[in-house]
Amino acid sequence: MSQKLIDAIVDMREEDALSIVRQMTSSGSDSMIILENVRKAMDIVGKRYEDGKYYLPELILAGEMMNRISEIIKSELSKELQLKRRGKILIGTVQGDIHDIGKDIVAFMLDVNGYEVLDLGVDVSVQKFLDAIKDYQPQVVGLSGFLTLAFDVMKDTIDAIKKAGLRNKVKIMIGGGQIDEQVRKHADADAFGKDAMAAVKLANEWIGG
Repeated sequence: MSQKLIDAIVDMREEDALSIVRQMTSSGSDSMIILENVRKAMDIVGKRYEDGKYYLPELILAGEMMNRISEIIKSELSKELQLKRRGKILIGTVQGDIHDIGKDIVAFMLDVNGYEVLDLGVDVSVQKFLDAIKDYQPQVVGLSGFLTLAFDVMKDTIDAIKKAGLRNKVKIMIGGGQIDEQVRKHADADAFGKDAMAAVKLANEWIGG
């Protein structure tokens, strides 16, 4: 059933995917297993997009499928994990970049792991991040970027957070595309995450409980 779900998502068969998820939840499948299948499928979709086999419409449909699947299993997952909100996380794709598939997966996984997530979307200006930090008061800020141009924008965003006197109030993680330790140092972020589970692990270490 797991492979059927992965195949349905990757092949853009939305109704089949939703039907399989409903079957899995009704038969008592662990929600985390379903989530892992969704993550694997989204990884494949993302790779096909990078390789030029899929285009923006496929990415949009995959994101819609992920959101609909999350609605089906979220209530079940909340019961399983007995979730209490563990802290606030602000996330967004930096200015000049409109890639959102990786960010959406990270936001989704943080949400189902008990964090209150405010997703600012894509092409988020420095000022919008600053305003949201002041208003939302998160413990963690996640900056996402797929394009190499995002590296300098991440640095600019973090520099602005420092100048606004907010840097000591938040932990900052970055992720997406070719981001590695060198980019983390360049941007002066606290950490980088290779995938959604790495982001959850960082949040757990920083916020805990």
